Amino acid sequence: MKRFLLSLVLVFFTINTLFAQRDTEHWFAPMMNRTGLSGGANGQSIYFSTDSVTPFPVDIYNNNAIIGTVTISKGDPKIFVIPVTPNTSVSAIVTTSQTDLFTPITKGLYTKGTKPYYANLRFSVTSHGEILTSKGKAGIGKKFYAAAAPITDLGGGSIYNFMAGVLATEDNTVVTVSGYSTSVTFSNGTTGLTNPTMTFSLNKGQSYIIEGRGNLAGNQIGFIGAKIESTKPISLTNGNFNGQFSLGSVGSSSDIIMDQSVPVDRLGNEFVLVKGNGNIDIKVEDALIIATEDNTEIYVNNSTTPVATINEGAFYRVNAISNTNYIDQGNGHFNMYIRTSKNVYVYQLLAGLATSIATLGYNYIPPLNCFLPRKIDEIAFINDLNGTSNDIKLNILTETGAVVNVNGGIPTAVQGPYPVLGTTAWVSYSIPGLSGNVTVTSTKAVTAGIAGGSGAVGYGGYFAGFSSIPVIAKKSGECAPGIILEVDDSFETYQWYREGILITGAVSSTYAPTQSGNYTVKVTMGTCPPVTTPIYKVYSCVKNTTVSVNACATKIITPTFSGSTQTPVPSTVTITTQPTHGTAVLNPATGIITYTPTTGYVGADVIVYKFCGNGTEFIDCEIVTVNLTVVPFIVKDAKMEACQYEDKAYFNLTLANVIDFTQVTKKYYPTLVDLNANTNQIMDPTNYGSAGGFVYVKITSNEGCTANAKIELVAKPIKKSPILVDKYICIDSRTNLEAGPGYDSYLWNTGATTSGIQGVGVGEYTVVLGKNGCFVTQIVRVIKTADPVIKEIEITNNTATVNVTGGTPPYKYSVDGTANWQDSNVFTDLSRGQHTFYVKDSYNCTPISVEITVPNLLNAITPNGDNKNDYIDYSELAYKGNLSFVIYDRYGNKIFTGDKFNNYRWDGKHFDKKIITGTYWFHINWNEPNKEKTPIKYTGWILVKNRE
Repeated sequence: MKRFLLSLVLVFFTINTLFAQRDTEHWFAPMMNRTGLSGGANGQSIYFSTDSVTPFPVDIYNNNAIIGTVTISKGDPKIFVIPVTPNTSVSAIVTTSQTDLFTPITKGLYTKGTKPYYANLRFSVTSHGEILTSKGKAGIGKKFYAAAAPITDLGGGSIYNFMAGVLATEDNTVVTVSGYSTSVTFSNGTTGLTNPTMTFSLNKGQSYIIEGRGNLAGNQIGFIGAKIESTKPISLTNGNFNGQFSLGSVGSSSDIIMDQSVPVDRLGNEFVLVKGNGNIDIKVEDALIIATEDNTEIYVNNSTTPVATINEGAFYRVNAISNTNYIDQGNGHFNMYIRTSKNVYVYQLLAGLATSIATLGYNYIPPLNCFLPRKIDEIAFINDLNGTSNDIKLNILTETGAVVNVNGGIPTAVQGPYPVLGTTAWVSYSIPGLSGNVTVTSTKAVTAGIAGGSGAVGYGGYFAGFSSIPVIAKKSGECAPGIILEVDDSFETYQWYREGILITGAVSSTYAPTQSGNYTVKVTMGTCPPVTTPIYKVYSCVKNTTVSVNACATKIITPTFSGSTQTPVPSTVTITTQPTHGTAVLNPATGIITYTPTTGYVGADVIVYKFCGNGTEFIDCEIVTVNLTVVPFIVKDAKMEACQYEDKAYFNLTLANVIDFTQVTKKYYPTLVDLNANTNQIMDPTNYGSAGGFVYVKITSNEGCTANAKIELVAKPIKKSPILVDKYICIDSRTNLEAGPGYDSYLWNTGATTSGIQGVGVGEYTVVLGKNGCFVTQIVRVIKTADPVIKEIEITNNTATVNVTGGTPPYKYSVDGTANWQDSNVFTDLSRGQHTFYVKDSYNCTPISVEITVPNLLNAITPNGDNKNDYIDYSELAYKGNLSFVIYDRYGNKIFTGDKFNNYRWDGKHFDKKIITGTYWFHINWNEPNKEKTPIKYTGWILVKNRE
């Protein structure tokens, strides 16, 4: 700091190369001001800008509470002025009080928007100012190495310091600081010798400031490279408020030297620096390198041998030995190339004005790689520092051969590109005279920095993609399921993996794991080789489950996972909430919990226990709330009724209400003896046949309680009507059907509901008979009686005998009319010719009839050729069916058969020889040509007289 003050003038003697990260969240840890100087009303502001053409709000938080909101869009950046205590520099981001150091406090700022944006803090006190840029989520992590500038002027007095401000992003964050020199003396009085480590705990939104005064020799470089580790992600701001790092004459000048750090997993090993505005000979333009691993080799420009080899936590100042490492590439454009064998921090030390050592700047330099963004859109109010306009120049780094565009214009040849000694892959530009909002684009990877000042004012800023080294970060949540992972959204393609196995469909910049494991993501950008992030470990959330169980006595609770495949480890089981109406005893060897309710208690009780699985790295745990209902184990006898058909009724025993809750097992037995002996168990209780009596059931609860109950079986018999039987009637007759008394209800298929129905004809009838709630269906038939059948009529001379079958005897007979009926089937004195015989049975239905022919009777022939009685002739019967005419002698020998060939005529010969005179017998058979084909048998004798 210049030792004189400009009266009534607020002067900014600063430069800070600004590295900003486009993101949806940003953090700013607090700082300790040792200058004793205050700031103006607008001395602390956050500048917001975005490339989104759609406006969106950004909320600003302090101590987890919103203190302001701005709405931004492309071309419409906003400035949020942080409230400052009047006549001081004290605010939510700056303190001047020793009591705020080395203790958790609520200072620090956090901003959150719905779309990605840039955020940088521009702050000042009298004669001093700084720009601190947020790296977004790329700036939070769990392992850092502190980087304050080396103090080269012990004469600066008490206004010099080194400091590190830590801001927690989550609750229960434990931070450990180590690796600083034993010669360090902190401002709380402790030293590196007496306290080689410090540990503190923070919740989300809390912060912690570590600080030491800069006028002590042990504090000049003793805290550089200190290791800061945390159990959860933190944001780190480090530097000097104030300091001086010039290797030349310092006079009485100093400035704020401050920037936000990044965790070690964002580091790299290749860098290009473009000199600030300071002249080389004032020895402020330099680079500070801090190692994170032992045996780190450092190469500068085109050197083929390392200029230095340093170990973890050590630092190397490039121009300390020789102030010649910035290379003049022409037109006053200086750059420097740095390469290391292992990942390192590189901070640029620079000046804002050519000849001033009071306008100091301090910037973390991001490593170069192919994955840097292709555009920077947009830098807000590029030449403004809290209301003061300044002259600036824009320094651009991009890959060789890229086409660069600044606000729509291509740089001139004087502005670049300029080569870089030591690499052919990168070139640099410098473009002066810019103002307002600036957008930079390139066809290849690009980063840009600004450096400017006016009179006593100087400042600067770099914009680079700090997520260009792909690293997975937590977007929200704590564990799976619920956690959301993300990488920077500037890459072209994404593919997520779990345990090295591709996750189908996980191809965006964010991913929400559903289970624990090691997660990585492979990204691509243009022609860059694909790169895979380091592993991000996701752990399972402690699962909370609730179960409800009944207990009638002692209840055994065995811990079991509801979703995990791991096996519970007995030693991890703990009872976190004991029951209030009983005891819960844990067996540590088995992990089993035994609950015993208080004697006589009935009602609700609760046990809560926790246990974990046997995973080796990703261990699943579960908290189980057991809602117990202590119930009395009360059983009761039951009674069941069923309809009995034939000899048995069938009962579904499982429907018997013998207990009021369902978590029981029931076994059924036909006798109490069988129950006690566990024999003859009823294996199908859903269809048990019985004529009545009792069965017995043994009831066992899931808790092991048992009791017996009795079920009375009441069989309600119902039988079919014994008087409702089939009836036979004539086809054209009617009859009555009667089921008789003794039933509660009747329902015939005719619709009648009486005990009987009248005047029904031939057919099938049903009636549903009801009694005592039981019903039986009875079928009855009215059947047409069978008609009698005239089987045969035998005719002997003029007597006919009618033979009848079928029907229902006795029969009635009549001939040639139905006026006269007789019981006998024999009719005599019939005339020759046609006669009709009638028959009816006992049902007196319409009689059946058959018409037959009684042939003429010829008892003698004299076959002597006189044409008188020479033959017997029955040819007139030829139309009858199956006509048969046969002659026998008295010995039964057949001597003639009449047929159609001899025209049923016999002339008294046997084989053309006359037979002897005598009596012969014959029979004639035929079937009448009616529907029944009634058979007729006509028998008789004939006298044959042969005369010579």
